[in-house]
Amino acid sequence: MEYVYAVLLLHTAKKDISEDNVRKVLEAAGVAVDDIRLKALVAAVKEINIDEVLKSSFAMPVTPVSVPATTTPAAAEQKAAPKAEEKKEEEKKEGVSEEQLAEGLAALFG
Repeated sequence: MEYVYAVLLLHTAKKDISEDNVRKVLEAAGVAVDDIRLKALVAAVKEINIDEVLKSSFAMPVTPVSVPATTTPAAAEQKAAPKAEEKKEEEKKEGVSEEQLAEGLAALFG
């Protein structure tokens, strides 16, 4: 991933994306450079239009997956309240089962 970041940094700075420049950026960041990965990346990047890739990636809509867009904060709080009640009921059930367990142990040691 560091290699891609180095390419993006050079592209943003309008510098030539060459093996030497990418190597300098990576070494400045303290990354151990793998020559094979470096050569493959530079060869691949020369064949693509980075500006087009960036435009298409920013054009994708970003919507939260877990919360629908129509949910308001107040509605989210209302949905959270029943879950809290369910947890309390579960805790009560656990308390009953612990008491039953204690009674069973008392019967063993009698």
